[in-house]
This record gives sequence, structure tokens and C-alpha cells, in this order.
Amino acid sequence: MFTGLVEEKGKLINKIKTGDSFRFVFTAQKVFDDLNIGSSISVNGVCLTVVELNKNSFAVDTIEETLKKTNLGNLQVNDNVNLERPLKADARLGGHFVLGHVDTIGKVEKIEVLSNSHFITISFPHNFKQYLIYVGSVAIDGVSMTVAEVNSNSFSVGIIPHTWSETVFSDKVIGSSVNLEFDVLGKYVEKIMDGKAENINLK
Repeated sequence: MFTGLVEEKGKLINKIKTGDSFRFVFTAQKVFDDLNIGSSISVNGVCLTVVELNKNSFAVDTIEETLKKTNLGNLQVNDNVNLERPLKADARLGGHFVLGHVDTIGKVEKIEVLSNSHFITISFPHNFKQYLIYVGSVAIDGVSMTVAEVNSNSFSVGIIPHTWSETVFSDKVIGSSVNLEFDVLGKYVEKIMDGKAENINLK
């Protein structure tokens, strides 16, 4: 489990074809303190497993399903990625519960430069709209963000300068893809309500 508070930006230094998938090799600085082979790590909001570890790089493998549901397959050598290690049991929860299980891919539709922030609008498949609420939480490429606006098939977030510079948000342009993970609490509420509706229909 993660919090959506990105620890640092890593860089893709090798992309190796493995059947219909890829092995990605990233370089970083801060995340190596307690990283081991078999450790989980969030890469652009996707929970992956470390399979190789060197002094200043680590490798992760992907499968076809991962590439189908996320934007990782679009990564190119020298691209930056958001990195976060799993939440420790005794750590403060500064963002929100992020599982690293991406729901769908969104697309950057608009980037507004404001006086001291950026305002980004992202489109997404309409069937996920029920998981977004005004001032609710959403993970965008693994970054815990607060929803500022919701429309029929898009939503917007405001990004402070620190988040803009310390994450891959600053690399985004119109048309860029982003990994979206909607708040797991909303999914559980939906499941509970569906179960109640089924019980009523059975009576």
C-alpha cells in the first residue's frame, strides 16, 4: 500500500523486450535505503516488484495486463517516472490509501498556468465517473491529488509548485497519458450498495 506522496523522480535507463512485455531499468537516489529484490515499488502509480538491484539502479518486470491498463508501455529511455516505496506501518498517512492498482488511463486535455500553480484537466472513460467527487481523492501517475472539478468525462486538479517540480507533472503536455487509480473507499462503498440492492431484489 502507498500514500501517493512521491519520494523522487527516477529515470528510465533501459527498456528490454521480454516476450509481449518489458523489463524496465530505472536509476534513482532516495529509494535505495531499504530496497531489496522482491520489494514492491510504485512506478507512476503502478505497484511493481524489484527483480534486479544494483548500486544506483533497479529493474522491474511487467506483464501484458499491466501494459494494457497503464501507460508504462509508452515509456522511453530517459523518461522520468514517479517513485514511491510502500507505506510503513508507523508512518504518517499524508496522502490517501493508494494500492498501485491502476483502474484506467486518462489523457491530459488542458494545462493552465496560473499565478502560483498549474490547473490540469484530464479526460477519462465515462464509466468511472461514479468514483470521482468534488474535493475527493484520486491518484494520477501515483500522485495523491484532490479533485477540484468534475465533469461528465473529465476532471481537474490544482497543482502547487512543489508537486509540479518534484513529480512528472512538469513533463506533461496536451495529449499526455496518465495512470488513474480512483479512491478504493469509493469502490468498497459501491460494492456494499450493490450487495444490498441484490439482497432486496432477492426478497
